[in-house]
Amino acid sequence: MLPLGRAKVYPLRPLAKPDDPKAPRSLAQNRKARFEFHLLEELECGIALTGTEVKSLRKGGASIDEAYGSIRNGELWLLNAHIPEYAQGNVHNHEPKRDRKLLAKKKEIAGWYAQVREKGITIVPLSLYFVGSRVKLRMALCKGKKLYDKREDKKEKDDKREMQRAMMRRR
Repeated sequence: MLPLGRAKVYPLRPLAKPDDPKAPRSLAQNRKARFEFHLLEELECGIALTGTEVKSLRKGGASIDEAYGSIRNGELWLLNAHIPEYAQGNVHNHEPKRDRKLLAKKKEIAGWYAQVREKGITIVPLSLYFVGSRVKLRMALCKGKKLYDKREDKKEKDDKREMQRAMMRRR
């Protein structure tokens, strides 16, 4: 016990600043996309969701690893993306792998449509994230890599990692 009149003194910690509400908060990443494809062009677009889908995204568990984009009737669609059902959604729940409409400008969609008709070009989602209260999706126009391209990328990555390790050992 401390004698009377002598209080224990703790150093003051600075108050934590509130996070910027407009800073993106990641929900899902497609890490394989950068390894499997050459990214030609990227586009950030909104996504049309139902209420239970947004609530489910806030809880986490979404997956865009097997998803891809398609252009139908001048509209951009996200296919095969998995957003799990909301536990408290009951009869108002959504279908986990339904097609979702993406919100982008018509000129951008028309430009992408011309390129997608070429052989070997596809639309792949890269990341799904919140910006404020809105859900955004980063899509990319991609061309598939050949096996030797993948080997070359892996070799470059290994070389960089080895150089970093050597520099760390040197210090």
